[in-house]
Amino acid sequence: MIEVRHLRKEYPTADETVVALEDVNLAIPRGQICCIYGESGSGKSTLLNQLAGMEKPTRGGVRIGGVVVSALDENELAAFRQRHLGFVFQSYNLLPNLNAVENVAMPLMFRGVPKDRREAAARGILKRVGLGRRLTHYPTQMSGGQQQRVGIARAFVARPEVVFADEPTGNLDSKTKVDVMEMICSFARDLNQTIVLVTHDDNMAQYADRIVTLLDGRVVDDRLTGN
Repeated sequence: MIEVRHLRKEYPTADETVVALEDVNLAIPRGQICCIYGESGSGKSTLLNQLAGMEKPTRGGVRIGGVVVSALDENELAAFRQRHLGFVFQSYNLLPNLNAVENVAMPLMFRGVPKDRREAAARGILKRVGLGRRLTHYPTQMSGGQQQRVGIARAFVARPEVVFADEPTGNLDSKTKVDVMEMICSFARDLNQTIVLVTHDDNMAQYADRIVTLLDGRVVDDRLTGN
């Protein structure tokens, strides 16, 4: 489903060239929950950006479902992300002027789904994540945990093939972290979706089927968890 071949990412600076990723090779099958694990500065968020087409690699390539994402131009990438990818962010990234239903319905709007159908789908998935009484609430009227539930609902509402989750529990308390990870895994199992989770939290990493550990931009460990 996701193939990474000999991926290298460099960032030139005034004094030197910083190598953020070096010769990364991965194959992530459909339906797998794969955790990219490492400490700050290990290259894990850079790798996620490469996989999601947010940045171009210096060398090597990324393929998702047969499409060479790293070769697409900006317009093609935008269309590909809207149709095939979902995102869960650490900082929620909700639009402040939209309520919960409107935020969740956004991916369906980009796909051309009529308003009544997309809002019905948004209401249904918000009820599933426990926000049936917060449908018309705005982000400022919700706690961090509730906002992240909206973010999860938005990521999954259009049933994308791949969902990228960048430190999705980073701003949450310990109980809410567990709730969020269980929600993400539940959606993934039910819909056979591929999840790429980035975290530095060992407890959160254990929810994954597979943990790929990065150190100084290189894969130093790649193991199945037995989940």
